[in-house]
Amino acid sequence: MKRRLMTIATIGSVALAGNMAITYPVAAASHKVITQNDDKSLIKAINDSRRAESDKARDVYRHPLQTLRFFGVKPSQTVIEFYPGKGWYSDILAPLEANSGNYYAILPDNDAKETAFLQRMAMHPGWYGQAITLRFNPLENAVWADGKADRVLTFRNVHNLLSAGDDVAATAFADFYRSLKPGGILGVVEHRLPENENSTLEKTSGYVKKSTVIRLAKAAGFIFAGESAINANPKDTHNWPKGVWTLPPSLALGTEDQEKYWAIGESDRMTLKFVKPK
Repeated sequence: MKRRLMTIATIGSVALAGNMAITYPVAAASHKVITQNDDKSLIKAINDSRRAESDKARDVYRHPLQTLRFFGVKPSQTVIEFYPGKGWYSDILAPLEANSGNYYAILPDNDAKETAFLQRMAMHPGWYGQAITLRFNPLENAVWADGKADRVLTFRNVHNLLSAGDDVAATAFADFYRSLKPGGILGVVEHRLPENENSTLEKTSGYVKKSTVIRLAKAAGFIFAGESAINANPKDTHNWPKGVWTLPPSLALGTEDQEKYWAIGESDRMTLKFVKPK
């Protein structure tokens, strides 16, 4: 698999186009500056003034400090983010590792999504450091970061893998395992499908069962190491007309019942931790 080492300076400045920004209600957008004495580097990255206010508004739903603390993310680590999307978590992780660690972004084998991420990087010259971008190819067995990664993280992507096929999901989890050092941690955040629901919904609704994620991870060789409720949302009933995309930030129904969906907030999410045995 070909590696491409990129800095912001070599990418150039690219304007984002054709994307409508989501405006969060005032109640949801109240971003509080974190002032805890511990995790200073992580707190600094989260509070960085270069993060967009629209992204900070989502901290109330995504809980980046508590989530990354649960996964044991620290500076000077080699961190792999699988399918970073447009880079919401990348704006925290890449600067955190820019000076003394390494940040890898594993992108879909899809030029459009890769371009969106590179546009995000280009908005922050010098901020991401030497972020390394690679592609995931489900037909290959990859070993990213030479099998010496401290952390592999993926946020709300297992449903994408399952939609592409069970074999694709299995390949991705096997790649996660090979890319981690012994004792390394895989952190997964995913929209939660209740265990009593039909499993076919995992490929259409955006929600995935906890048992499915555990099954995929254990099949790859991981040991289940714990769960956090930090990203749980009891207001989410998981049965929306447009799946998880009915809720913010997608609001797939447009203005229809928008106040109702804002009151619910973003989806109910499981936060799972797995370890590669030593």
